[in-house]
Amino acid sequence: MEAFTLSRKEMSGLLLSLTGNSEQKPLHILQEVWTKFHHEEVKQGMSLPAFLSTEIPPILQKIIKRGNVKGFSLSDIAALGHLIEYSTLSATAMQNWVKRDFKEYLGSPREGKKYSVNQAALLFIIDDLKAALDFESIRQLFRLLFLKPERDDDDLVEPAQLYHGYAELFEEIKRSPALQAQGMAERSANRDYSWKTDSSLRSAMDKLMNRLNHLTRPQRDAVQNMLMISAISVQTCYFQALARQYFNAALFLDF
Repeated sequence: MEAFTLSRKEMSGLLLSLTGNSEQKPLHILQEVWTKFHHEEVKQGMSLPAFLSTEIPPILQKIIKRGNVKGFSLSDIAALGHLIEYSTLSATAMQNWVKRDFKEYLGSPREGKKYSVNQAALLFIIDDLKAALDFESIRQLFRLLFLKPERDDDDLVEPAQLYHGYAELFEEIKRSPALQAQGMAERSANRDYSWKTDSSLRSAMDKLMNRLNHLTRPQRDAVQNMLMISAISVQTCYFQALARQYFNAALFLDF
């Protein structure tokens, strides 16, 4: 069976659609994701056999059937996490984050006995950031953005919006060879370099920040820095996944 895989931009778009903060319906997003990998089958009228050979996890079946889902169990969130390219999210890790490491930010389930879309997004964000930062560093960043952990109405940006923001920024980095990791590292070594002077990055960042024009200048700076840190952390996730693939290939192909 073929696996159903989503980029972070697609997953974040799905989460936003589930919160009602998107013009697209959840089913439409999933249809676009599937069609992206099956243009030929669709063109040849072979959509049904192609879809029947695709593994659709229960949580996506639920979204397809209902058109919307407001709350997730940790196993649901883990199942969604497994669909994200080069993600290593596990239910065991999330249980530790919810009960101990990030308890103050995640709190108890907010949709009855299930976790909200924003809580799910926060778990995805933690999974991405841990590729580059330790837990205390992540908590320090959260303190800048989510001012009072026990309240949601004072957040500088909702977790689902933050996730979508850096997912878009990562796609911009991926599309531009000049912004790949090596180029960014070389620029970072130059003391005069700042992402604010890089036209490609500045354009992508401005597009994202226009949605948050209610923030003060220091608050906007905090969000911008978080977006850059998160996007580069996703780049780290990619290289870690690539290293694991080469490692597995080295062992498997050792005839």
